[in-house]
Amino acid sequence: MKYKDSGVDIEAGEKLVKRIEALAESTSRPEVISGIGGFGGLFRFPAEKYKDPVLVAGTDGVGTKLKVATLCNRFDTIGIDLVAMCVNDLLASGAEPLFFLDYLAVRKLEPAWAEELIKGIAQGCRMANCTLLGGETAEMPGVYREGEYELAGFAVGVLERDKIIDGSNIKAGDKLIGLASRGLHSNGYSLVRKIFGLDEVDGSDRLNHRVESLGKTLGEELLEPTRIYVKPILKILERFKIRGLAHITGGGMVGNIPRILPEGCNAIIHKGNWPILPIFSLLRQEGKISEEEMFKVFNMGIGIVAIVSKDEVDDLKAELTEQGETPYLLGEVGKGNKEIKVI
Repeated sequence: MKYKDSGVDIEAGEKLVKRIEALAESTSRPEVISGIGGFGGLFRFPAEKYKDPVLVAGTDGVGTKLKVATLCNRFDTIGIDLVAMCVNDLLASGAEPLFFLDYLAVRKLEPAWAEELIKGIAQGCRMANCTLLGGETAEMPGVYREGEYELAGFAVGVLERDKIIDGSNIKAGDKLIGLASRGLHSNGYSLVRKIFGLDEVDGSDRLNHRVESLGKTLGEELLEPTRIYVKPILKILERFKIRGLAHITGGGMVGNIPRILPEGCNAIIHKGNWPILPIFSLLRQEGKISEEEMFKVFNMGIGIVAIVSKDEVDDLKAELTEQGETPYLLGEVGKGNKEIKVI
């Protein structure tokens, strides 16, 4: 017998490595010594740029959005999601992403399909100005069924120790500034699939159906990639004293903003201060979901929140607007016990 008889094709893996070499090269930074193909990616740490550098690491996945991509037979955007979920988490500390690694596990490896997926990862790395330094692909026929796969990522960033953003300087009276999401990003998809019946026999047909309120098909809306906020956030960190940053992922604003609040503070969110995207209204209507639950599960149109002194609000909004962003004044910090009040 040969290894291939058990469902593992070593040659397919070797073909994939050759296919993605150019993709990895397109993300290269000057610090890269060696990347794809070795046992480990080599990256020269730019120590001369820092006085007291601190490394920040994060890992994440795309969740059950993978199933939507499979139903749509479209895999060119979920790689962007994967990078975004990791590098946006690094931003919450104020770190600049340096490099990224991916892990792909499948039942049977199809090089052309995997290359399409990794194209999205490379695109996300270019958007975040970090290099795709390496990764791992595993065929696991006894673990995954036909059409099933898992995708995970790992990112490392750096910042000066005295510039770490940990929320400790947040105080009552500070303001919350939000940057818009593209929609659902990569959270809440188990509920989304249940609401729209996507795991049923005609799930693919429903995804191909155009929804007038969305102006596109349901599949196109659900596969909108997570926004990568690296460039606008790093830009404002050069000029402003940001006291807290929260990446709005699973748990929504209610679950993520408290993670950066110090003891004695809460946050008050004013619902009418930013537009609610049509997909959230559609989900609430179709699923008969309470508003409270919506804010616990979804980002509700805001992908990242910055907390700043009230004296810097106008200048910060002007800077973000100049960058092409649409910043929203979501609310303010009050006295309390690390809670979120949505009013």
